[in-house]
Amino acid sequence: MQDTEKSPNSTPGLGPTGAWTLVITSVAGFMASLDNLVVTTALPSIRRNLGGGLSDLEWTVSAYTLTFAVLLMFGAALGDRFGRRRLFLGGLAVFTAGSAAAALASGLGFLIAARAVQGAGAAVMMPLTLTLLTAAVPAAKRGLAFGIWSGVTGLAVATGPLIGGVLTQHLSWQWIFWLNVPVGLLLLPLAFLRLAESRGTNPRLDIPGTALVSTALFGIVFGLIRGNADGWTSTPVLTGLVAGGVLLAAFVRYELRAAHPMLPMRLFRSRAFSAVNAASLLMFLGMFGSIFLISQYLQGVLGATPTEAGVRMLPWTAMPLIVAPIAGIVSDRIGGRGIVVTGLAMQGAGLAMFALIAHHTTSYTAQLPALVICGIGMALYFAPTASLVMANVAPHEQGIASGANNAMRELGGALGVAVLSTVFSSNGGYGSARTFTDGLVPALYVGAATVLLGAVCAFLIPSRRPAGPVPAPAAKVLEPVG
Repeated sequence: MQDTEKSPNSTPGLGPTGAWTLVITSVAGFMASLDNLVVTTALPSIRRNLGGGLSDLEWTVSAYTLTFAVLLMFGAALGDRFGRRRLFLGGLAVFTAGSAAAALASGLGFLIAARAVQGAGAAVMMPLTLTLLTAAVPAAKRGLAFGIWSGVTGLAVATGPLIGGVLTQHLSWQWIFWLNVPVGLLLLPLAFLRLAESRGTNPRLDIPGTALVSTALFGIVFGLIRGNADGWTSTPVLTGLVAGGVLLAAFVRYELRAAHPMLPMRLFRSRAFSAVNAASLLMFLGMFGSIFLISQYLQGVLGATPTEAGVRMLPWTAMPLIVAPIAGIVSDRIGGRGIVVTGLAMQGAGLAMFALIAHHTTSYTAQLPALVICGIGMALYFAPTASLVMANVAPHEQGIASGANNAMRELGGALGVAVLSTVFSSNGGYGSARTFTDGLVPALYVGAATVLLGAVCAFLIPSRRPAGPVPAPAAKVLEPVG
């Protein structure tokens, strides 16, 4: 079959290879991002079916988040070393196998292990989606392509509870994992046939640096996730946070001296690179924690079913599909800083509006303006962020930059759930609709303030209009098979 025949190239100017790459990487990114929160609304059903205590159930969420966060940068380095398409295929296969194992789990221990396998596969697959997309799409169209990719992956994060609730309510909790299997099996041959192979120009693996940063992130994320359950002053939590901080400092020191560092510290001398990563961390902190609590508010306080709660959040969660591609096109013409700043400001304002009207009797009509503003803000943030990350590093370092930015997002998400849940439990609780709202309101204000701080960080990104084509990654590129 000719590449131009029945190609998904409905987006003008991407070319057949670019269009196929956009479809494949967007779907893969959707699956990996979806599994961050898809399991949360299924936990009661899992407990009834498999038994176990609350801490056991928490690990069905934590096992994925931990492995995803700590292996992201290693996945990018492996792709540079052994071939990005090859490692993308390997990560996709591991993720698909882990999903099938989770669906077949007959006990919580097996389910937790399968979730860890899923996270490992996603950590290898996810950072390579952007480098593969950058290599395949013409420079003038990358803002559009990144906007679509970002909108799809952002939608997955936001709709995880909705999809999990619908599948659990109408089928069974196993289907939140079975969903990934046919999609993964379809993507594997498509990726093999349609993606171009490439490698980084410095393929050496930084084993000491990888070990240090992976262990450090494990300790920090473990402490953040377990803080609410075990207590922030408990020995395991303090050990994880303190040891993680010490090891992270050791990683920075080692990378400053390493001949071939996995994350060159000179990248952070760039105001643009540092600012966009700080904004990403703060955005996900405020957004993740807020979605986690608002989803429970709609169900536990206002009486919605999991499906109804997801539908009511569509003005927020579906907005990236509508706005992000348009914002990506605009960012190609005027630059991304202003769009990201506007998006973060709108997201923060929307969360503050929701906090203002949140009550145990609030109508959906009163919620709607805040949800719409949050959705537009999230879409405007997602659209140009990938372009800003890629445009401010050398071409041969784009894989590492992608891994670092994704790790910042995952850490922000883990921190957001932990911090906003702590604020919630300090001011309210699950005892009644009124006490839940008493905890929700200050938590949302903290989330809003955090996102607005992210807008300040984004404002520090140097303002400049696109100056012409950005060179493709310096790598040995082979034509796709077929």
